[in-house]
Amino acid sequence: MRILFVGGGMGGTIAANNVARRLSKEIRQGSVKITMLSASDQHWYQPGLLYVAFGKMALNDICRDQSSLLEPGIKFFVDPVEEFEISSNRVRTKAGVVHDYDMLVIATGCEAVYDEVPGLKESSETPYTRDGAVSMFKKLRDFEGGKVAVVVGVPHKCPIAPIEITFMLHEFFEKRGIRDKVDLQYTYPIARIHNIENIAKWAIPEFARMEVGYETFFNMKEVDVENKIVHSEEGTEKEFDLLVAVPPHRGMQVIEDNNLGDGGWIPTDRYSLRMDGQDNVFVLGDTTNLPISKTGSTAHFESEVIGENIASLYRTGTATREYDGKVYCFIEADKDRATNACFNYIDPPEIRPPTKSMHMLKMSYNQWYWSSARGLL
Repeated sequence: MRILFVGGGMGGTIAANNVARRLSKEIRQGSVKITMLSASDQHWYQPGLLYVAFGKMALNDICRDQSSLLEPGIKFFVDPVEEFEISSNRVRTKAGVVHDYDMLVIATGCEAVYDEVPGLKESSETPYTRDGAVSMFKKLRDFEGGKVAVVVGVPHKCPIAPIEITFMLHEFFEKRGIRDKVDLQYTYPIARIHNIENIAKWAIPEFARMEVGYETFFNMKEVDVENKIVHSEEGTEKEFDLLVAVPPHRGMQVIEDNNLGDGGWIPTDRYSLRMDGQDNVFVLGDTTNLPISKTGSTAHFESEVIGENIASLYRTGTATREYDGKVYCFIEADKDRATNACFNYIDPPEIRPPTKSMHMLKMSYNQWYWSSARGLL
């Protein structure tokens, strides 16, 4: 069996290692071959960018050579796919190499985009990209006070991030001794301050305690760069001296170019994680069109299902597991505290008061991630 992974990010790496360990005997015997194609030889721990933006981590802390994270039986090539020939069970890469497969796992991820909101890129800081995180830290370090607005584009990955960013901004300015000089304002696109109701209910009194103002039903329309004003589709506006953005996201262009899914999101069965209409194509992490959080934990839990099912399909011809929508998110608060949210398709999260021990666990996971990418956690 030839198993091909397209995408070497968090989801693709965890899933490939999962499959490689389950089928290690067959790989040694030569009856199974696993190949990964990626656009980069580097692997970035993307959740760490939030800590880079606040000066708690450096870029070199969140990067490893991709090949160092893969099981020995996985053949790895830095050669991104440009053409998916799904009906023929093969792909064609940028270098013109054709890879045939029996099982395909697509984990191309998604990316921040700015073209939907004129002026946003020129006027905002963000922890969602490497350059953005470094720039944001420099701006925060030099900021002496004024109006700070947090704006949120949709859709976006890591849905907890807008809340975390707001907590961390409050804490950052407090530690610098300038919180009383900062008017911190939060906006959100729907009728409450977070799309998950229990998180919204928990956050409202926390925002009141921190004296954070907020406005709901605020969908960015454009940014007046010169006058430093964000205009919403609803006709309201926010003035700012510092604009912190959660930019809109789209799936990767190669998915749209190959007509695999609108917006770069591939239609995916919510339980089997198969591409709709394809028995031998699985979709993972941020690439799916599933209405669940696009986070590393989602990809991790999905990879366990995909790994077990690919191994079972090879050995017995039958899949054994279904994905239940499980997501686990840490939520950074202020004062070196954190809480967490665990939920699935059926059960909403129950948010407990933030604690220092949960913050320590989160910070520890930032180091444990490399073992998690290997599939050892």
